[in-house]
Amino acid sequence: MDQELEHRLNAGIIIIDKPRGPSSHEVAAWAQKMIGVSAGHGGTLDPKVSGVLAVMTGKAVKLAPLLLNEDKEYIALLRLHGDVQRSDLEQVIREYTGKIYQRPPQKSAVSRQLRIREIYAIDILDVQGRLVLLRVQCEAGTYIRSLCRHIGLSLGVGGHMQELRRTRSGLFTEQDTCTLYDLKDAVVALENGDPAPLLSLIRSPDEVAAALPSIVIRDTAVDAVCHGAVLAGVGVVSRDPHKKGDEVAVLTAKGELVCIGTALVPSEDYEPGQTGLVIRPTAVIMAPGTYPPGWKKHRVETDD
Repeated sequence: MDQELEHRLNAGIIIIDKPRGPSSHEVAAWAQKMIGVSAGHGGTLDPKVSGVLAVMTGKAVKLAPLLLNEDKEYIALLRLHGDVQRSDLEQVIREYTGKIYQRPPQKSAVSRQLRIREIYAIDILDVQGRLVLLRVQCEAGTYIRSLCRHIGLSLGVGGHMQELRRTRSGLFTEQDTCTLYDLKDAVVALENGDPAPLLSLIRSPDEVAAALPSIVIRDTAVDAVCHGAVLAGVGVVSRDPHKKGDEVAVLTAKGELVCIGTALVPSEDYEPGQTGLVIRPTAVIMAPGTYPPGWKKHRVETDD
């Protein structure tokens, strides 16, 4: 197999335009079968929902918690159960912008505890009779089906979500997607000796990391972090401002993603080169041995 392709498959992201019908798990399983590398998805879509689905391959599966927590955008078709004035609709829509209470639906895979989610924006794209086309930008974990039902109740006529499509997941939009047919065609091209189509569909985890504060480390510290060692300040070359508990991207001097980690201290509490533990790796992406180890074992001599 082409060396670059193998490298991407071992830690890559394929943005698939999930069709209506299969579950997100089924789409990830089909992709895994096609490419022959373990795969998982970041952000569940119900079978009847289409749109942007990030499928992670190899070590990139460790990025799932990060992708799951990213903001989302949806296009929803709301069917109202009665006639309403446009002005009343606009007023109610404004009331649902901001932090709202939601309880997951009965068919949800999570516990039905009351939760708070933030709606960043709701735009009315079109209204035809009792059909309302909405664009919703929201926090991860927002239930658009519940939102549509609550809007209908607030209008006094009732309503339900008729169709839904996810148009953005974090940094990735519809323009970044490929279909399952595109992926299959790329695999067939690979079997015929052309890796280029498949290479073009696999994105680097670096794109996800670009949204996080970055920590650049010394080459001599890379292999230790790849083995799961907590990063000390002596291994840091530079760092973006961050708070304690923030997720950060740990990079090599060349800009390669080593891992995603959790900041143990705020950035203002240490300077590069100082002693003390600063970053705990949570998702190591780079394979051990990519960089030579910067430490050596020494035999300890003792007097008998």
